[in-house]
Amino acid sequence: MNEHKERKISLAVKFTVIFGVFGIVFSVLNILYTYQTQKKAYYNETENNLNSITTYLNDLIVEEGDEFVKLKNYIAKHGDEMRIPSEKPIDYSVQYENFKRLFSQKHPGKAPGIDIGFDEMDEEVKLAYAEYRFNYWRNVFEEAKDSFNLTYVYFIYPSSEDHMIYYIDPIIAEFEENGKSYIVLNLDVYQDPAKYPGMWEAWETGVSPEKLDVFNNKNGHVYTDYAPVSVNGEKVGLVCADISVQRVDQIVWSVVMRQALGSVLLIIAGVILTGSYVRKTFISRILKLEKEVSAYSGEKDPAIAQSIRAIETGNDEIRSLSDRFADMIAEITDYMTDLKRITAEKERVTAELNLATQIQADMLPRIFPPFPDRKEFDLFASMDPAKEVGGDFYDFFFTDKDHLALVVADVSGKGVPAALFMVIAKTLIKTRALMGGSPGEILVDVNNQLCEGNDAELFVTVWLAIIDLRTGKGVAANAGHEHPALRRRDGSFELVIYKHSPAVATMEGIRFREHEFELFPGDTIVEYSDGVTEATSAAQELFGEERLIASLNTNTEMDPEKILINLRNSIDDFVGEAPQFDDITMLGFIYHGNEIQAKETNNEA
Repeated sequence: MNEHKERKISLAVKFTVIFGVFGIVFSVLNILYTYQTQKKAYYNETENNLNSITTYLNDLIVEEGDEFVKLKNYIAKHGDEMRIPSEKPIDYSVQYENFKRLFSQKHPGKAPGIDIGFDEMDEEVKLAYAEYRFNYWRNVFEEAKDSFNLTYVYFIYPSSEDHMIYYIDPIIAEFEENGKSYIVLNLDVYQDPAKYPGMWEAWETGVSPEKLDVFNNKNGHVYTDYAPVSVNGEKVGLVCADISVQRVDQIVWSVVMRQALGSVLLIIAGVILTGSYVRKTFISRILKLEKEVSAYSGEKDPAIAQSIRAIETGNDEIRSLSDRFADMIAEITDYMTDLKRITAEKERVTAELNLATQIQADMLPRIFPPFPDRKEFDLFASMDPAKEVGGDFYDFFFTDKDHLALVVADVSGKGVPAALFMVIAKTLIKTRALMGGSPGEILVDVNNQLCEGNDAELFVTVWLAIIDLRTGKGVAANAGHEHPALRRRDGSFELVIYKHSPAVATMEGIRFREHEFELFPGDTIVEYSDGVTEATSAAQELFGEERLIASLNTNTEMDPEKILINLRNSIDDFVGEAPQFDDITMLGFIYHGNEIQAKETNNEA
């Protein structure tokens, strides 16, 4: 018995040693691989960071534009006259206050940049302004350097074929005057094109180089990026940014060592866990548990839960796992019972929703042509709900033998509440319209009725038009609804845009504007809900009014049904596989007037 136990320990040690050696080899290879990949990745990240800061400073300079160029040109001529203190941190407030004082003395009552530009300033004021703005730009470059943890950020421009003027330069050359230290401006430095290929490439091409320059000189070992600056189409210089190569390497090694440490810790944990597994006899317990679970998967007998609890007497994770399996079996049993009940309930709700869908569809006129004996017009409408029931509706009916009412409306919200509100709104609008009155008067009464007891604070946008079929003259009221599209007989569809009234049921006692219009034989009106213009593609683009008009104008000779079918096909092609989020309602109306009647009379004759 003891020999058996020693043999097990010996196997565990051997297995641990093998696993440990494998782990060490794996760690070394992982460190080497990680170093190469991290070095490349961080080099790319460094390149992007340098490019970001040079682009940022480039944008600031371009934004200032001509003023920056004037300042640069002025300093090129008058740099010897300027006195810029060399101390840090850079504080340009002294130069600014001096400029303000001199400006107010030399140009009383004037505002710099508004009443007087740089070119018009007094020479002494120009000098003060140049000192202030130059120190300001030094501060901008210094803050950019600190913000991005860079080594140097500076601005240069060429003075000759192979020389650069260091205009804004962090490596300051100084001179003493009256016991104070000042910056030497306009340092002209020879820059060998062979040693600085990226610099001269950026200047010559006007494009940042694809590869960073690398320098190792008295100023340090750095990567350098350049951003050419152009103002009004003319090159003015280069924004340059350096980052220490040593810093990059330190960061890479820091990342590598952290990952290596994580790998080592993981391997140690694996060794310990493996040794523990080898020493302990847990497999038989797991096999017993697996047997019981397999039995349940085949028999679905809830009593197996008690059997699982009985076979495991330990007090560890396996015991916990056994208890969880037993609990899970009990929960699955309860879940299956609940699932049957919920499924039955869902089937009942689905059946009721299907019935509600059918009832709502039956409330909307669906027989076309709706008035076959009336030749003065053609009419077609459709409503496709986003859910089982919708909040959009359309309607059309005669208020008397010569006046036809057209309605397109959209209730706020979705689902059953919106559908119920839709039924009430549709009924009230038609009932009130049949009593007589203009669209605005009808909506006033409907609005007041809907506001009563509207605790859900629903509202409905409505386009209501009443057309005199004898004359083609009509009156419309638009309560927050979409603009109708109108096509004259020989023209194209265009939106009829006029000021809307608020939606119905938003506030009691409001009045609704009315819009008079006149239709001539051959004219067509298309009205729709916002589900048309706000249909959304998978790329999150809206169908919009421009696509609406373009679709309507693809074939202007079609009857109303074909017009709406063509428009719906355009929406479906645009949306693709994206889900429909809103109800889509459309109504098309073509006015023929007495044209058809006149033709029939001529044919009979």
